[in-house]
Amino acid sequence: MKSFQNKVAAITGAASGMGRTLSIELAKRGCHLALSDVNEAELAKTAQLAGAHGVRVTLTRLDVAHRQAVFAWADQVVRDHGQVNLIFNNAGVSLTVPVEHAQIADFEWIMGINFWGVVHGTQAFLPHLKASGDGHVVNTSSLFGLMAIPSQGTYNASKFAVRGYTEALRMELELEGAPVSATCVHPGGIATNIAMAGKIDPSMEKVTGASIERQKRRANKMISTTTAESAAQQILAAVEKNARRVLVGPDAKFLDKVVRVLASWYQPLVVRQMRKMNRPQTEARSAA
Repeated sequence: MKSFQNKVAAITGAASGMGRTLSIELAKRGCHLALSDVNEAELAKTAQLAGAHGVRVTLTRLDVAHRQAVFAWADQVVRDHGQVNLIFNNAGVSLTVPVEHAQIADFEWIMGINFWGVVHGTQAFLPHLKASGDGHVVNTSSLFGLMAIPSQGTYNASKFAVRGYTEALRMELELEGAPVSATCVHPGGIATNIAMAGKIDPSMEKVTGASIERQKRRANKMISTTTAESAAQQILAAVEKNARRVLVGPDAKFLDKVVRVLASWYQPLVVRQMRKMNRPQTEARSAA
């Protein structure tokens, strides 16, 4: 896809973060938009910002974990716009919890959005993308779809799944000779609200020696290495190049190299760093 001009893009999780900046960047390029999110108020703000660039924008309140709702939305997008060329399965949530304490409900919640939301969006839109004659599936994984981190087992599981699913999809589309391609997105630390909005299990206070609010602030500071605007531009550039995957941000590029060079030996390095990070918090709490 060499140009987004007069194309139609559907984007999940469009109310904030990369979903919002993708919407605006696509609108600047003359791409019409079908936007969805569970947050209708913020979704309307995204529509206003994108619509200022003279493209058509339609809105739908959508929980991507609900398969029938996603399929209904895909059909509605085609009715509203006449076609659809791109699906950005961007909606995502975070959860910090030790594997030992993770409940089945935790897995169901995060997999429902981060993984099944991607599956639902891909399957619902793929026939329409093929019918357009020029389509692209863009699925958001994570840096944590390339490497694992303690306390992120559920999140890792969802994002590793997105990676495997999207890579298989890309190869199947090539074997079929379909007029559709697929790109897997691996963002590193992006300045969005995902950390502050994410869930942290109470057991993490004992693990880190820090309050949940303090952990959120620390995580938010750590991930704010790349702006959401820059991330959106990098993703769209990857789609134009028909890249199989895009590593977004310098941290994603660096740590991907570390994992590829060290293989499983990156894990002791992560353990050492996590001990170093948590020790001052634990010692300060013990002294108090």
